[in-house]
Amino acid sequence: MTGHLNLPDTASVANKGEGDKLIAPSAARNLAPLCDLLEHVAPRTGRALEIASGTGQHVVAFAARFPDLQWQPTEPDAARRASIIAHAAESGCANIAPALELDACTPGWGARMQGQSLILVINLLHLVPMDWVEVLIAEAAHALSPGGRFVIYGPFMRAGELTSAGDEAFHASLTAQDSRIGYKDDFDVIDLLQSAGLDLAEVVEMPANNLALIAEKPSF
Repeated sequence: MTGHLNLPDTASVANKGEGDKLIAPSAARNLAPLCDLLEHVAPRTGRALEIASGTGQHVVAFAARFPDLQWQPTEPDAARRASIIAHAAESGCANIAPALELDACTPGWGARMQGQSLILVINLLHLVPMDWVEVLIAEAAHALSPGGRFVIYGPFMRAGELTSAGDEAFHASLTAQDSRIGYKDDFDVIDLLQSAGLDLAEVVEMPANNLALIAEKPSF
């Protein structure tokens, strides 16, 4: 991502798998709920962009579940891009493009990636500073087609409050490592979505006290 961040070891755990594959326990846990969410909110056809695809476990599951969407994984880390490619090859899904190197917190990528029917960002916002989140959302809004949907999933403060002991502990571990990161407030992120010209379509409570924010680009 843009610049250097001090993340705790627990922020993004991935274990070595076979070959180039990496396995993230958190990705395995949230695959089913995320697939069920997309069944409810995602378009059935078009181009789907996943920001910060990580190990690749998500995108292969999404591609199998939604075969008429053309999936584009992205990831700034080279080892994780190799993992995405390995997972995609093993899956046999023909609707996954090669992983692209993309830092979605830098300006300008939205113009290069226009025409997206769906953009996903999973478990990222709490790991980057708020000004980076603002850039990410503005660029995603630029990349979406009219009527396209933007899905943000992860842990959030709710109206400025941390709502579980686990969230309080994790947020504290993040801010102790780097004061610029940590949980974002749901209302602040919704404000950024709306400032970027997107309409809030739905807020969905997810397992493990996570939220999914679904925004849509107006068709007119």
